[in-house]
Amino acid sequence: MLDEASSIGNIIPAMSSAALAKLEARHNALRQQLAQIRYLSAGSVYRRPLGKSGNRFTWSTKINAKTVSLALSAEQADWLDQAIAEHRRLKTILAEMYRLSRQIMRARFPDAQRRKPLNKKVLSLI
Repeated sequence: MLDEASSIGNIIPAMSSAALAKLEARHNALRQQLAQIRYLSAGSVYRRPLGKSGNRFTWSTKINAKTVSLALSAEQADWLDQAIAEHRRLKTILAEMYRLSRQIMRARFPDAQRRKPLNKKVLSLI
């Protein structure tokens, strides 16, 4: 029989130890991926077609709410493209780590008693 707290949705069913171990293994794998990240840069590189006027390679980014552009060599453009890709990869990894961390916390520790149930959407667990 369910007690009063679980009937109003304050208690989340316990996660199996296998499921928790799977979440923690994924979190550890993401931590290892973080260690492999090299140079980072925000912004974008624009590659102007041959024959068009202006700089062939341009990097643009926001600094203090202002767009800043810089002319680049081909080597600099390639390097920055890689750094920008790493930055995007970092943001993706961190977003997943945030989500996993919240799921692990919810599984490891009991919920506080609430008058209104806390749904998964509130903590972005979906």
